[in-house]
Amino acid sequence: MDINEKSLKNPKSIDEYFDDMSIDPEDRDKLLKDYSHGMKNKMQMLINIIAQPNILLLDEPLTSLDVVVAEEMKQLLRSLKQDRITIFSTHIMDLALDLCDEIVLLHHGELEVVEKTDLDRKEFKDRIIAALREEGNE
Repeated sequence: MDINEKSLKNPKSIDEYFDDMSIDPEDRDKLLKDYSHGMKNKMQMLINIIAQPNILLLDEPLTSLDVVVAEEMKQLLRSLKQDRITIFSTHIMDLALDLCDEIVLLHHGELEVVEKTDLDRKEFKDRIIAALREEGNE
């Protein structure tokens, strides 16, 4: 908060931010190295909420989160979509369908735009599985 204090819009107290993220009071004074991987992800999201960057780039944002925290993070990601660009990578197609306005696949170093309606088509799934098998044999 100190680093971004001049650019923060409507800052809250740190405890209010912790409350928003459902971080228990006994966990608030721990060092980051003492957190679980999932809790580190949660703290990173808290930093993104505080800093409010115009572009948010996330890699597998729900990895290592239990079901309850993952659902909280999905709600948070939905709320962060307003007034910013959010780009995230995931191997979980259902997550992409649930949260994304646009989906692209990276295959052999090239991006391919995918229509959401294609994701449920058998032909599309067969093509993706064949591509993954091909990569596994290379």
